Amino acid sequence: MSKMPFDVATQTELEAAAFRHLLAHLDANKEVQNIDLMILADFCRNCLAKWLVAAAQERGLDWDYEAAREHVYGMPYSEWKDLYQAPATEAQLAAFAAREAAKKAQQGA
Repeated sequence: MSKMPFDVATQTELEAAAFRHLLAHLDANKEVQNIDLMILADFCRNCLAKWLVAAAQERGLDWDYEAAREHVYGMPYSEWKDLYQAPATEAQLAAFAAREAAKKAQQGA
C-alpha cells in the first residue's frame, strides 16, 4: 500500500471518511449477501466488525464484537439477519468452498 501525500491526521480523516462511506454503501445495498462478499473479496460485514474490535484492542480499548457488528450493520446483527440475510444457495456454497480451497492451496505453495 502506498503512502498518502498527507500528514498522518489528514490520512486518518480521509480513511475514516472512506470507511463511513463503505458502511453507508453496504447499508444501501443490503441485497449483497455476506457470502457474496466473501466469495468475491474475501471479507464481509462481520470481518469489518472484527477489524474494528482488533483496532480498538490495539489501542487498549475494549469493544464488544456484538456492539461492533451493530455499528457495522446499523442494527443488532440478529435483526439484520432476520430481515435481510437469505439462505446461501448451493452455488454460493460451492463458490465459497472453491475460494477457500484455492486460498489453502496458495498458502501451501
